[in-house]
Order: sequence, then structure tokens, then C-alpha cells
Amino acid sequence: MSQKSWMPNSLRMTRSKLVSLLGASLVLFAASSAASAQTLDKVKARGKLLCGTSQGVPGFSVPDDQGKWTGFDVEYCRAIAVAIFNDPSKIDYLPLSSKDRFAALQSGEVDVLPRTITWMFSRDVQIGLDFTAINYYDGSGFMVPSKSGLKSAKELGGASICFPTGTTTELSVADFARINKIKYEPVTFTSFDEAIQAYVSGRCDAFASDTSQLYAHRAKLPRPEDHTVLPEVISKEPLSPAVRQGDSRWRDLITWVHFVMLIAEEQGVTSANVDEMLKSTNPDIRRLLGVEGQYGEALGVKNDWGYQIIKQIGNYGEVFERTLTKRLGIARGINKQWSEGGLQYAPPLR
Repeated sequence: MSQKSWMPNSLRMTRSKLVSLLGASLVLFAASSAASAQTLDKVKARGKLLCGTSQGVPGFSVPDDQGKWTGFDVEYCRAIAVAIFNDPSKIDYLPLSSKDRFAALQSGEVDVLPRTITWMFSRDVQIGLDFTAINYYDGSGFMVPSKSGLKSAKELGGASICFPTGTTTELSVADFARINKIKYEPVTFTSFDEAIQAYVSGRCDAFASDTSQLYAHRAKLPRPEDHTVLPEVISKEPLSPAVRQGDSRWRDLITWVHFVMLIAEEQGVTSANVDEMLKSTNPDIRRLLGVEGQYGEALGVKNDWGYQIIKQIGNYGEVFERTLTKRLGIARGINKQWSEGGLQYAPPLR
């Protein structure tokens, strides 16, 4: 008796369906694999990375007097360019408003958005974005004139509050007010600059944004000491570079650029000692710097990509220190390494 003849019809149907599903899965896998290198191939063919930035947030992404972009987010663009081209200058920066940033990424106008973007369900699932790795743990808060005498965000009942539209701040403020039974007047603008200028001119009583950006915008004001960031952090704002969905190889590359910088800091590898560290017998360091393994090749870049990122850009701590701590006075806080009580943690490179 053949195997087929004694099988119940229901089982034969199940097997038939499984074969059909497997075939469909293989087709989808093949299509996905064919598309997986699409962005990286386009970037290489173009000869430069298209990086979406903010329209100017000190410490994160802002042009200097000569038009050179600097900041925490900019350093990630530079690190990606180093991984691909071994040259941090092969980048075009495109300043984008909060309203326009996602459309620019989806349309291919930019390749990556390392632009103070909160990783959240609706963006991850509903609008065609993939997030890579959380490179900065943040949270929304409020800034008020020091002369107001306010000590807590819970004292903002009846206040007018300025913030840019198209950001998670809008929802965070509404949720905070609802939970604390506070009535307020929202005053929204299309850009951060418009919102902060309205606040400075007295059009509203408080300015709301991620706390990192509150400190950044406060630093730009003529008299920063005249403004106070209130102590409450009213939301979770995990910031992560974003890429288009459907290109897993590109997402992996952007993700591991961050992890490489974290691992380097964890292992004590810096831009100053990286050449000496090439002699290390520590297998984690040897893999990190491309002395052992083919980890760069697996991502479509050279195997010394980790070495080049650390040599030319630095580890995570170096980037944080020069862009955020020295410039804005922002402490590492929960963005410390996991071994120091923080939340930054990289998977093993092996």
C-alpha cells in the first residue's frame, strides 16, 4: 500500500497546503533576498549616502557657519559612510521637517533617517518604516521661563504650551494632561524653530519637546539661564535611526554600525588606541576590528569596517561626549553602558 493511499483525506490536504505554502514562502524569500541589497547597492553606485537630518537641533544635527553639519545624529551618518566608503565625507545632508521626514525616506529621497525619531508602534507597523537600534533613550518634558517660578509640570494647568506638530510630543502632552487632569491650550507649529520662537516671544507659557531637544534649544537662546527645564520626564522616547521596510541587509548594516561603537566602548577601544588594539589577543576585540572573521563581508562592506569606524569616528562614548556632553551639558544618564547601570547594550559580535 502506498503512503498516499492510507493517509486520511484531511492529512493529505494538510500536506498539500503545506507544500503550497512552502513554495510561496520560498518565492517570497527569493524576492526578499534579491531586494535585500538594494539600498546598499544604490548607495555604492551613487558614490555617496543621502542622510536625512533635522532642520537644526544643536548637539544632534546642525550646520555651522561654513555649512558643515555636526552633532550626534550626524556622527551616525559619518559612521555609515565610513563603513561603506571608508570616507566620512561622502554624504549629502537633507534637512527635513518633522512633517516631511517620513515621506522623504519612503520615497527614496534619503537612505536613512538618524534624526531624533521615536520608535513607536504606529511608525514601526503602519507607515512602512523599520527601526534599527536605540541609540538614545529620551523622554518628553517642558521648559518654562525661570521667572514663572514653576517647579513641576503638574503646575501647568491653564497654560498655553508650544510644540511642533507631527511629533510624539503632541500625544505625550495630551496623555500627561489627561492623566493629571490638567487643562491646557496647545499651540502647534510646523517646525521647531517656529515653536521655540513663539515660546521666547511670550506667545505661550511653556515649550514641550524631548528633554534632549529642550536642552539643545535652551543652549541657543541669548540667556539660557532665564529658562528652566522642569524635572518631569512624561514619556518614553527611544530614539533610533529609521530605514525603509523590506531591505533587511541595509537595516542590519545601520543597526550594527551602532553596535560596533557600543562594543568598542565596552571593550575600551577608542579612536586613540585602536591601532594598538589591533595586536590584542581578546577575541571580541579581534572580531570587532576585522582581525578575525568575515563580519564586514556578511554585511556587504570591507572586513575592517569596525576598525575604520572607531579610528575615524570613535566609540559611542566618544561621540556622546563631544556632541552632547561638552556642547549641551547632557549627562550620559540611562544612556550609559549596561555594565554601568545604563540601558545601552550590544549583542555579541560573533
